[in-house]
Parts: sequence; structure tokens; C-alpha cells
Amino acid sequence: SFLVGIDAGTSQFGRCLWYMQDLTTDEVIWSYENDPGTRELQRNIWNASNPVILGMFSRTMAEVALANEYLRQTTPEKLSGRGVTDAATLSAVADYRNEVRVLRAFAYYNLMDLFGKAPFVTEADPINTAGPEYNRQQLFTFIETELNAVLPDLKAPRTNEYGRLDQAVARMILAKIYLNAEVYIGTPKYDDCVTQCNAIIAGGYTLNPNYLNNFKTDNQTSPEMIFTLQADGQVTQAYGPTTVMINGEVGSIEQNGVSLGVGSGGWGGALRLRKQFVQKFDGSDFDTDTRKTIISGTRDIEIADVANRDQGYVLAKYSNRSSAGVAGPSSTFVDTDFPLFRLADAYLMYAECAVRGASNATTSQAVTYVNALRERANNGSTVANVSAGDLTLDFILDERARELHWEAHRRQDLIRFGKYTGGSYNWAWKGNGSNGIAISNNLKVFPIPAQSLASNPNLTQNTGY
Repeated sequence: SFLVGIDAGTSQFGRCLWYMQDLTTDEVIWSYENDPGTRELQRNIWNASNPVILGMFSRTMAEVALANEYLRQTTPEKLSGRGVTDAATLSAVADYRNEVRVLRAFAYYNLMDLFGKAPFVTEADPINTAGPEYNRQQLFTFIETELNAVLPDLKAPRTNEYGRLDQAVARMILAKIYLNAEVYIGTPKYDDCVTQCNAIIAGGYTLNPNYLNNFKTDNQTSPEMIFTLQADGQVTQAYGPTTVMINGEVGSIEQNGVSLGVGSGGWGGALRLRKQFVQKFDGSDFDTDTRKTIISGTRDIEIADVANRDQGYVLAKYSNRSSAGVAGPSSTFVDTDFPLFRLADAYLMYAECAVRGASNATTSQAVTYVNALRERANNGSTVANVSAGDLTLDFILDERARELHWEAHRRQDLIRFGKYTGGSYNWAWKGNGSNGIAISNNLKVFPIPAQSLASNPNLTQNTGY
């Protein structure tokens, strides 16, 4: 890690994002609670000294700093002064500058969502400026304004080279801030979310006929992917989310690492499923659902002892094998890209907005989108299709878990549906109770790390920490 004093494992962007969005929820639990920061996150008892929270805040602000510096160094004046006059190069740099502005907005989106505030710095500020504190309303306004300003100049969906962003990525970020606007700024913006979803869906993406091919080493070829975090077992070796998940999926009893394309024992049963997530797939509707990769075997569904790796079911969603079954070149560092944004999420966002009363969404179209996912999950069969009467908010929340689990959405979803804090919905080890207990509302945002407060006197701690 180039971040001084922060471990490379606890400051990897995707890994920190996944820990904070999924490990803090009903979807998953980590066996090795001596790993710094994990015990407090998954038991919802974190504080401002948590190293994973520091890693996420620092890494994301570093992204802002890198973006700002690129924008400082690539102005027309700087390029001209350095003798850069080639038309193709200047055109490429103009594209890069637009994309960098989106990446900076994406960084601030994550800070807004996770922390509710952030120091605000742009390329107009000198290097090492201690930026003023922006609250959620200020960050929301910046993200919205910046993305709308740059959107017309971004490449059209699916026309950029893989790994770079395009208009659909900017629209996904906009859709997310509008979907969660009631949480962020107290004002619902579901119509605006639908507008963005419609544009994304019209962008030429299609569902991958095979759900699980979205989570294999060649998932860069999936027509459903909008934006990913790239992983390569040889070129970009890092303890990122897919390396953690695939090695962690290997069961302590099953020793199924070879089938997942990693070492036979993987990480020895590092990850297991909390009961409440498993129960989302209860019922005959899910007998043939390919999204149900849950392995139960002789296991107990209850996790009475977090350290007992034989308790709790395990998952096999992600794989270090290609759609043709070929294992990645490394048995530790995987080749599978992490899906930050994919088309299925746009379908479900549209459906949720329809249920929430968006004036520009129809229930019939929402049913069509949900059933497209259901039919894909059942190999084209309509056996599990739903009707308009099935579309309730509780259904949407559960369907998002079934479709998007382990993709770093769950915490945000539970907060939006009013199920994260309080005690209306409890899960195993929520609030440090084996069966789950209510947690306080301040936990809807994470604390500003103590080191970050110390380094910037403009920052204030979030209420309750």
C-alpha cells in the first residue's frame, strides 16, 4: 500500500467496500476475528479506530487526490507548455479528463454513502489542502452537478475499452444517489432514478443468459457488466474483494477450492452465510434458482460460535474458473472482476421506484424486469415468475438480496428500507447478540477515522461516536 501506516489488505478499495457494505449485514460472516477490524464490523460495534474504516476513508480520499492531480497536470496550458500538440493525444487526454471527473464523483459518492460527510478538495485547491467539511447535501449537489456536466462528453455505453467508464457508469451513480436521496438529503427522487435507469437499459446491455457467468474469470465478456473492479491473477495481484470471496468461500468441511479454481483448502472456511440470508431462498420457488449456490451439506444453519468454521452454510457464487471451466493462472490471486454495476441492478432499481410510486414507472414494466431475472435464474422457465400483486417493498428488498448478494449493496439497501438500525429486522450477531439485537441509528453512517480528524481540523465526528 502507498498509504503510510495502513496495511495493503485493509486498504484495498474493493475489499474495504465489500466489508463495510456486506460484512456489516445479514449476508455473510468472517471466521477469523483476530483480523484487525473484522470482529467489530460484523458485530456492529465499530468505533473511530477501526482499521478497515480508516482504510476505506484514506483510500477513497487518495482517489480524490489522484484525480485532482491528473486534472491539474493535464490542462491545455500545461500540455502546451510541455510541447504536447499531437491531435490524437490531446483528444485522448480530453476523454481521460472527463472520465477522471466521474471517478472523483464516484469517490465522493462512496464517502457520502458510508460517512455522510468528507473533506472537499478539487484541482483548484493547492496540494495538501485541508479541505472544508462537506455534508451530505453539499456532496449530493456536487456529485449530481459534476456528473450531469460531464455526461454529454463521455463515450456512449459499451463503446469504451473494457475497464474504462462511459455514460452508463455516470448514469448508474446518478441512479444510486436518486434511489437513496431520501436517506441522503431527505427528499425522494424516484422519478429521477427511473429516468437514469431507462437510459441505462436503453444503452445496449443485455442479461447474461447464465447468471453465474457474471462471477467467473471471463466475466469481462458479459453483456450485463456496466463497470467492474478488474482483477488479474498475474498482473494486478491484490487482496481485493474477489480474491477474498473466492478463497473465503471454500468450506472447512467441503475443501472445495479446486472446483472454485483456487487451492483445495482455500482460506479454510473464512466466510459463511448468516441464517437470515439463507432463508431468503426458502420455498419451492427457488428449487431450480441458479442464484441459490448455497451449500448446506451436514452443516448447522445456526452460527452459535463465530470461530467454528463448520457452522453455517457456505456459498459458491464466485469462481476463479472461466465459463468454460478453465482455472485462472494463480491459485491465490483470482482473475474474476468484481461487478460494481450491472444491468440487473438497473432492472431492480426501476422496479423499486415503481413500487414506491414513481410517476414515470409502470407496475407492468416492473413485473417484466423482475421476471426477466427470475426466468434467467430458472434457465428460461416461468416457474417462479411473479405478478403485480407480488411486488411489495419487502419483496423487492429480498429479491435484491437474492440477485445482488455479495456485490456490496446490502447495507445501503437495508438502510433505505428502514431495516438496518433499530430492531425491526435482526440477524445473527447483529449488535453482538448471537440472535441479533437492535442497534442505534448513528450506525447508519460510519465514524470519521480518528487519524483523519487529527489531520484535518475542519472535520467533525459523526453524531454518536
